[in-house]
Amino acid sequence: MAASAPAPAGQPPAPAEDAPHIPVASPALVITGVMLASMMQLIDATIANVAIPHMQTTLGAAPDTITWVLTSYIIASAVALPITGWLGARIGTRRLILGSILAFVITSVACGAAQGLGDMVLFRTLQGVAGAFLIPVGQAVMLDITPRSKHAQMMGLWGAGVVLGPIIGPVLGGYLTEYWSWRFVFYINVPLGAIAFMLLLGAMPATETRKRPFDLLGFALIGAMLASLQLLLDRGPHVEWFESMECWIYLLVCLCSGWMAVVHIMTGKHPLFDRALFADRNLVVAILFLTVVGFVMFSSMALLPPMLQGLLGYSAIDTGVILMMRGIGVIGSMQIASFMIRKQIDSRVLVALGFLVTAWSFHMMSGWSIDVGTWELVSSGLVQGLGIGFVFIPLNTLAFATLAPQLRTEASSITNLARSVGSSIGIAVMAFLLSRSIQISHADLGAHVNSATSNAVDLSSLDRFQGFGSAALMMMDAEVNRQAAMIGYINDYYMLMWLVLAAVPLIMLMKKPSPPRGPGKHPS
Repeated sequence: MAASAPAPAGQPPAPAEDAPHIPVASPALVITGVMLASMMQLIDATIANVAIPHMQTTLGAAPDTITWVLTSYIIASAVALPITGWLGARIGTRRLILGSILAFVITSVACGAAQGLGDMVLFRTLQGVAGAFLIPVGQAVMLDITPRSKHAQMMGLWGAGVVLGPIIGPVLGGYLTEYWSWRFVFYINVPLGAIAFMLLLGAMPATETRKRPFDLLGFALIGAMLASLQLLLDRGPHVEWFESMECWIYLLVCLCSGWMAVVHIMTGKHPLFDRALFADRNLVVAILFLTVVGFVMFSSMALLPPMLQGLLGYSAIDTGVILMMRGIGVIGSMQIASFMIRKQIDSRVLVALGFLVTAWSFHMMSGWSIDVGTWELVSSGLVQGLGIGFVFIPLNTLAFATLAPQLRTEASSITNLARSVGSSIGIAVMAFLLSRSIQISHADLGAHVNSATSNAVDLSSLDRFQGFGSAALMMMDAEVNRQAAMIGYINDYYMLMWLVLAAVPLIMLMKKPSPPRGPGKHPS
């Protein structure tokens, strides 16, 4: 629909230069439906993690095969994500989001009813395909139904769901698994999906469609690149990374298919992604930034729970509460950032400020010790949430500010893909560095443990005590392990701090968007 379409009955007409791309009679209902659908998908991406041990017992799976319940979902989502723009143009945004919600609910029920590992992996793959479209389409819809002057506010709402979903998922999954059954981890999607479907069915208007050839070669190349990358990241820790030929094959396929995909998109007649997207400087730089955001945000979220529970002795519920503090910080700073953007504060300044605050939070975390208190854990999470909130909203606003409305769904799929790829790489890299750091630190600390440094035990006489001496050595080794693990976590946080600081100069490559200049016009 044209940006200058008349406003629905009962609403005052918006100024021509600031009219929504898709006018709707009840924006609140559409926003609620979109947020429910997006939250459903985001929660489901992490909610199954805590239920894996229970699934393994019920499905009769081995420890090295049950992880395919998670991997199949991630790979399917990543591979399906690039065709969001083509599907949206072909069948319309309304049909795509309604069909995705319906398919996601059906496959969720199938996952909950699965009786074997094969069934579960198949249904999780289909669920990943269905859920892949919900986030980018939801983001595009929230921009399309609101005037450009309210885009920062909409991105604040959407960004809160993106950040809170992965935090709520493990806590909700642990509760459902503990007090009900792991099957309710999937059944919980039924009421959420039903409400979202009914809201959008009644409030979302029909959207225009465009005939566009499907780029099968481009899709196959991008799919091969993403699938091989995810397999490399998932299988690497189990096969000692590049000491195994399997990882070299994944890397070769990823690099070759990725290079061929770039050449095809730049030269093909009907590429999977519109080349106009990559001519927009703000979008290209935002893709780089969102890759870093995904790397930093999700890798730090993956590091904290095992550290809090396995190293510091916090319960799962207490861990969830501490992680929630980050969500509170995000929500607060998103509202502040949204307000500042509406007051014409340069979004680039806010992004730079957000990265600096995030780096400060990692500096705080790099000063932790094995005796770190709860307040230090909570305060650093709150500061980190403030920083991420200041980055997320201005960055997404800048990414879409200079794009034509018809490119938003496609651009949203790319930005979400960048965030997803960044998170997968970040989790794998940080886990590898953590393991490597623990090994090195254990060797260094162990070399300095002797009778002179140990006040509690005389190491020279332990052999006289036989079993008791062995028990004393095991206790000392356990303490060395704890200290080495803490050093490993500190090193990871220190590296994340420098990565965030290194990304700040990229903001100079972005340009401040000019205000709307007329009906249907978008600044270049």
